[in-house]
Amino acid sequence: MSKDEKKQHFDDIYVAEDPVPYKERILDALSYVSDNFNRQTFDRLVLPWAQQKADRGPLNFVDLAGCFGNTTMATLNGMAFEAIRHNWRDHEAAQKVDQPRRFAAHVTGIDISANALEYGESTGIYDATIEADLNNPEPTTRQAVAKALTEADIVISTAALVYLEPTAVEKLLDAFAAGSGEGYMLVNFLNPFALAEADATKRMLLDKLAFVGSMAARHRRMSELEQANHPGEEWVLLEIWVLKREG
Repeated sequence: MSKDEKKQHFDDIYVAEDPVPYKERILDALSYVSDNFNRQTFDRLVLPWAQQKADRGPLNFVDLAGCFGNTTMATLNGMAFEAIRHNWRDHEAAQKVDQPRRFAAHVTGIDISANALEYGESTGIYDATIEADLNNPEPTTRQAVAKALTEADIVISTAALVYLEPTAVEKLLDAFAAGSGEGYMLVNFLNPFALAEADATKRMLLDKLAFVGSMAARHRRMSELEQANHPGEEWVLLEIWVLKREG
């Protein structure tokens, strides 16, 4: 997928050494509220099952293209948007996570940013990391990503699939679908960006996994560039889907 030039890109923020610039320029400046709705959807459709299953041992939890891990903090630690903003208020505060995990899990963070992964592992958001260009991974990296997804009980990939080529998305979904045992995936689709690609991804998801439920919500405010490209629009909107691997 070529880069959507109608969408704001934040490449310099994603490679910062900690999430404070991410907090200031995205969470603060653009009211990135979507993790409240990711948490609500997760709590409604996944959390009861996860907590019950985790009583028998830690779950394998994968944050796919998760950057600094804010959505892991929302879903696994149960943190609201304002709690994450407060946690990342300055460089010192951001060095630990304010709220504990709500169930036992081994968390693997997968992302292209080495700095974001290093930060996530140093603070305990992630227990393990895989640095990967998911559109063009090296063979050993591709195998590591596929293994993590196949063994996963829960995968989240929020506001990230828009950056991936359809063939890359299909390989990732195939890896998760190939796993044994019940498992859940929470994914996001952005509107109004890359709508054709989102539709193609939805068809792949429905072909490979069982649909569980969804929610429509706000994601974040549009940047000035995005508002100029989409006159009359103020918010980037979000579809949150949860799907199930029957196992």
